[in-house]
Amino acid sequence: MQAQTMSGQPGVSGAEASTSEFLTFRLGGESYGIEILKVQEIRGYQTPTSIANAPAFIKGVVNLRGVIVPILDLRIKFQLGEARYDEFTVVIILNVAGRMVGVVVDSVSDVLALSGDAIRPTPEFASATFDTKYITGLGTVDEQMIILLDIEKLLTGADMALVDGAVH
Repeated sequence: MQAQTMSGQPGVSGAEASTSEFLTFRLGGESYGIEILKVQEIRGYQTPTSIANAPAFIKGVVNLRGVIVPILDLRIKFQLGEARYDEFTVVIILNVAGRMVGVVVDSVSDVLALSGDAIRPTPEFASATFDTKYITGLGTVDEQMIILLDIEKLLTGADMALVDGAVH
């Protein structure tokens, strides 16, 4: 018998429904994950056109098949040290809140399916200088920790207002 969703439509069973897929990537020595459904495409790094007076994490814009796409460097955004651009550097083009945005990462690793029990809640930190609101949880695969990002929260807040101000 096929499982049904709340609306009565055929769907996936409870065990399958609790599994989410994430595109994993590296920034510095850490692994991060983004919901695969947000990923539009993965491209090699090409130097974007700079925008005057933009914050440092906004690298510029690229023309992607007629669409002007802002490019943000997550290493700079997360204050992970000097960004280095080489043959492994890639841009992940995301569809966030109905718009395309590119994020620069050191390298793309894999697509992982994580079940609900492989994802732990974000730990609470007392420090006001460390913001965890962009982290949805911590995934574990073979003793490796993957920081799962809420890319919607990361790219729809004040930062996107800065991008809009710089690009338009």
